[in-house]
Amino acid sequence: LADELRLAVAPLVVGEPDAPRLFGPGGYPGGPRSRMRVLGTELLGDVVVTRYAPTVPGTGARATAADRHWLRIACELAGACPPSRTAFSVGAVVVAADGTELARGYSREGGDPVVHAEEAALAKVAPDDTRLAGATVYSSLEPCARRASRPKPCARLIVESGAGRVVTAWREPDTFVAGADGAGVLAAAGVVVAEVPELAQAAMAPNHHLVSTGTHK
Repeated sequence: LADELRLAVAPLVVGEPDAPRLFGPGGYPGGPRSRMRVLGTELLGDVVVTRYAPTVPGTGARATAADRHWLRIACELAGACPPSRTAFSVGAVVVAADGTELARGYSREGGDPVVHAEEAALAKVAPDDTRLAGATVYSSLEPCARRASRPKPCARLIVESGAGRVVTAWREPDTFVAGADGAGVLAAAGVVVAEVPELAQAAMAPNHHLVSTGTHK
């Protein structure tokens, strides 16, 4: 899929009912609930050029423009976390294969001092929701592989949810857990993992008091 759609429009009234339509029959990605995002417009003479970006998640280990869009939202959610000196601030978004947002969450949401972002988001989706099977989980920080506060780490929760893909901006540093490898746990279970390092700084920002820029993996 293309990272961007450019649509040039010069309105012309045609009174013929059998006049050709802009788009013909075919299989198009997304649906009415996964509209494209407007990136900008430009006037060229009497033609208006509008630039759109898709919201449908990618499918492989290489991040797409849509993946970066959703991951930015996850990074912004991390900024909503109540501050802590004993846990990271993380944001997460769960998106169906057609680009529909299923849920979002962030660390310590709702006053729960130990809830993780991925855990909070997945808890808002019914376990029998068939859309989870092809969903992508966007997390500003690599999902945890080990934790003391809950029986199951987030990597395991994602695997059990049926989501087939995870996109993250930042690998978990050794601040609290040495040798954490949530990405490895996910990959071993068949979950595709994509990393977007250009958003790592945005993911680290709410955690600047916990780590330095040189401690991430």
